[in-house]
Amino acid sequence: AAYGLTIEQVAAAVQAENRDTSAGTVDIDRRTYRVRTTARFTSPEQLEQMILFHDGTRTVRLGDVAIVKKGYEKVKANILVATKAQGINKALIYGIRVDPAANVVDTTNRVEDVVKTLNAEVLPAKKIRLEWFYDQRDYIQGAIDLVKQNIAVGGVLAVIILLLFLRSLSATAVVALAIPISIISTFIVLSAMDRSLNTISLAGISFAVGMLLDSAIVVLENIDRHRKMGKRFFQAAHDGAMEVWGALIASALTTIAVFLPVIFLESEAGQLFKDIAIAVTAAITFSLFVSISVIPMLWTQLMKFTSREHTLTDEELAQKQRHESLLVRFGGAVNALIMAGVRWSLKRPLNQLLTVTSLGAAALVTIWLLFPKMEYLPQGNQNLVLNILIPPPGLSEAESKAVGYGLYDYMKPHYGEEMGGVPPIKRTFFVSSGDFIIQGMISDAEQRAAEYIPFMMPAVNSFPGIFGITLQRGVFEQGIGEGRNIDIDISGEDMTTLANIGGMLFGTISQQMPGAQVRPVPSIEVLFPEARLLPDRNALASVGMNSSGFGFAADVLLDGRKISEYVEEGKKSIDLILKADDETINSPEALYRTQVATPKAGLVPISELSRLVHTTGITKIRHVAGKRTITLQVTPPMTMTLEEAVETLDRGILEGMRAKGMFKGAEVKLAGKADKLAQTVGSMKWNLLFALAIVYLLMSALFGNFVYPLVIMFTVPMAAAGGFVGLSLTNAFVAPQPLDILTMLGFIILIGIVVNNAILIVHQSLNNVRYHEMEYKEAIIEATYSRLRPIFMSSMTSIFGMLPLVLVPGPGSEFYRGLGSVITGGLGISMIFTLFVTPALMQFAIGMEKRRTQKEEAA
Repeated sequence: AAYGLTIEQVAAAVQAENRDTSAGTVDIDRRTYRVRTTARFTSPEQLEQMILFHDGTRTVRLGDVAIVKKGYEKVKANILVATKAQGINKALIYGIRVDPAANVVDTTNRVEDVVKTLNAEVLPAKKIRLEWFYDQRDYIQGAIDLVKQNIAVGGVLAVIILLLFLRSLSATAVVALAIPISIISTFIVLSAMDRSLNTISLAGISFAVGMLLDSAIVVLENIDRHRKMGKRFFQAAHDGAMEVWGALIASALTTIAVFLPVIFLESEAGQLFKDIAIAVTAAITFSLFVSISVIPMLWTQLMKFTSREHTLTDEELAQKQRHESLLVRFGGAVNALIMAGVRWSLKRPLNQLLTVTSLGAAALVTIWLLFPKMEYLPQGNQNLVLNILIPPPGLSEAESKAVGYGLYDYMKPHYGEEMGGVPPIKRTFFVSSGDFIIQGMISDAEQRAAEYIPFMMPAVNSFPGIFGITLQRGVFEQGIGEGRNIDIDISGEDMTTLANIGGMLFGTISQQMPGAQVRPVPSIEVLFPEARLLPDRNALASVGMNSSGFGFAADVLLDGRKISEYVEEGKKSIDLILKADDETINSPEALYRTQVATPKAGLVPISELSRLVHTTGITKIRHVAGKRTITLQVTPPMTMTLEEAVETLDRGILEGMRAKGMFKGAEVKLAGKADKLAQTVGSMKWNLLFALAIVYLLMSALFGNFVYPLVIMFTVPMAAAGGFVGLSLTNAFVAPQPLDILTMLGFIILIGIVVNNAILIVHQSLNNVRYHEMEYKEAIIEATYSRLRPIFMSSMTSIFGMLPLVLVPGPGSEFYRGLGSVITGGLGISMIFTLFVTPALMQFAIGMEKRRTQKEEAA
């Protein structure tokens, strides 16, 4: 003020002087020169000598009115890291964000190599060391190793089942050859499509292991049947393959077709489904090719060198049959029992009707009784637990830091040691910044991280005025604490009304949903202390100021105002801040008493230019669809599915409060994962119907008939019933498994798989009637009998090939356990139902066709 300068004038002068200006170009001697003025300050001394004012007699420099020095930004965050060996220390945390298209494991390995290089070659001179804190490799690699193991075990089990049925090493080797050829070919397809191998795509391959053998089994079994008719090896291989290739193509195409709707899903679940769709489609396609081409050729060559049956006499063959094993005799008894049931169901129309209606009704009742509530996506079991604390408005930096040390004291006995049933803690971190406080924990026992949730919940709610939530980091979580949560958006105009409604909802949810954790975003407390300076416009005008200049001066006196950037030669730029001494303003009242320089009146107290009002407000204002919004993020307990939680919130809580008029002045609705679940379930329903339509139309084209595909499609509800039985058994005896979106994919896959058995019976029945001129009832019985063995073989190899996915626990198993339980259960139940329902329905269909043909001939 002594020199007649205001704060705003000083800032404007520095901004005007500290800049580079391009002045254009000039041509000299056929060369173009760029002319540029460079006026950046490169040292504190240059800033001090900068001229602010000169009238010919007096020169005022920046150093005359300000102290120029280097400093640090005001501390706004606390970052603490704790381990058993080093205790708790301040730290910096660097987070590496991986591009969505990148391979996580490969990128993490490369980042670790860089860290090791820095620690070895660069940082020792600075007395700094980078400690590797956390990454997802162990979980990802563990999940991949587990599914690889399951593929191997499933393949071995499938081969053992084959060996039990075929009782021939050479024949088993021929069929088993389809597995490596198809899997290796699938890897080539995935690579060509630039898809990385992950838990989901490997699970798809594991599902395909059992299905890979279906076509090969049918071909080999039919070749063996023709060989037993007395045909030569080549003729048996040719006729056996030719007889079933149409049914095999129909079966493969129906399996592939059900994945077409999946490809068009754009949600998170759709992206996961694509990997399974690609893996299974590729595997099934190559297995079909192997079955029709490689299997007959290889069987013919092997039989020439290994088979001795064609040299045995009739007496030797009879003796061999008398000495069949107990297993073979048991299989024969099962066959006889099933065929007796089939013959009974075809004995008269009433029996057919009873068979179809009773089994169909049983399937529908099973679905109705066992249909569970739905979940969105699996949570996973990552080794990272987050404690998110919601502080009271205005909590100071020192108090936030005290919270971090308080949590450390609570956990200190558990670092590196298991105590009181709590897994040993490997390391923790704590970050606080303003109204954001988060603490993360990593366990020495990787698979037990979830056990920290009940251990930490009392601690995070033990600080006065602070409440918090404890969550395990979800695999598909995109934000902090936003994995398996339901958002309740409270929108309106008046923040006090929104906060009051949020408070009422918070208390009601806590009471009516025990175990649920509720997190307000941003806050339900309009209690952030505010001191407002209300400018007096008349007073400002009298001293030559306006509201903008007054606000600028207040900013400078408080935290400072960035007016430019300062750059030293060869170094990065730093902010150039104009601010008051930190000790000058230590309270709103001190600011109110402070004098500022004005253009017309010199030094004037701020108290003469404004009015100080103490009030409260909210920490931040969030907008959704243009409206002020407070959001409650509700995380239901793990024992409650997302659908159950949505119903409880919507019908049990929101509807009741809305009916009582408690939401006046606001709009309250569910969002977040609740919306995603509803959208994805709706999309899945349409995709399920689309898959059914595709399979039906495809079979209609292949059979040249619209009735026979309906016979085949009748097996779908029975498979669905089996899927729910499998899911229930998994829940009861293996592990809790909700009906999540990945599990729902199992029912779509079932549509393409379970029709295969019915296709075999229908196709062979039609062949017997059309080409062997059998009476239609005899044709159906013979077709069922001839396809009984391949149906059992293909179903059992598929079931046992997938069993490890269901039964073996471990990292990542929660992603495909439900999918595997649905497919195995559906295959097992439908295998039995198909053998009785399909022949009964087929007799109706062929009888209708025969009567129609007779009428046409008579006409």
